[in-house]
Amino acid sequence: MQGEQSGGCLCGSFRYTFNVTAEPDFSFSCHCRDCQQATGSVCATAFAVPKDGFQMSGEYKFYTKYGDNGGEINRGFCPSCGSRAVSTLGALPDLYLVYASSLDDPSWFKPAMNIYTASALPWDCMDPNVPNFAQSPPAG
Repeated sequence: MQGEQSGGCLCGSFRYTFNVTAEPDFSFSCHCRDCQQATGSVCATAFAVPKDGFQMSGEYKFYTKYGDNGGEINRGFCPSCGSRAVSTLGALPDLYLVYASSLDDPSWFKPAMNIYTASALPWDCMDPNVPNFAQSPPAG
């Protein structure tokens, strides 16, 4: 899908828009225990977009956590309803991670990989056509 995309939180007090010109460079479903707890689900499904051209409106807060590799993860959330829409990684300062569930139309998005599948719940149904990585994907 190309063109302008939009999304936001459950209560609508936080909104964002960005322009899609190609498939996201980095998209995934993360099955680590931290993402499971942060989402209240089996995984966090997200994709990276450049901060340039990403427009946000409304109040949004970040909670800083450190991943198993020691890297900074800034988990974003709406302070009114608690919904997650956008996060950042210290290792990728020019990108936002957008959670697919926050898109107004998430039907165009498909994750390119499953990561941290060693922590996946045994009843989680993963697409067998998507590559799986027991931990973090290989760099590059």
